[in-house]
Amino acid sequence: MTTAKRSRGRAPRASDHYLLRLYVTGSTPRSALAIRNLKDICEEHLKGRYVLEVIDVYQRPRLAHDEQIVATPTLIKALPSPLRRLIGDLSNVDRVLMGLDLKPKKA
Repeated sequence: MTTAKRSRGRAPRASDHYLLRLYVTGSTPRSALAIRNLKDICEEHLKGRYVLEVIDVYQRPRLAHDEQIVATPTLIKALPSPLRRLIGDLSNVDRVLMGLDLKPKKA
């Protein structure tokens, strides 16, 4: 899993609500794993403070094109700023937490 498209912005506060979009390809085992992993992480670390949109690139190809999705699963943290992209099945919890700005990045 990698993070990309880093931009500068304020650090998220504990009260921030998160808007997350997870792009998947159909109902494959890898897609199902990414959805399950992300839901588990969100329920543990963001309970009541997130909206998760799961977008199948086969059903909504235009949206995937507009977001420049080139690999799946891809998670986009749209809010709070800064925007983040994570690619992979989201099984590495520490990397996902860092990508969501919920855990400090290692030096």
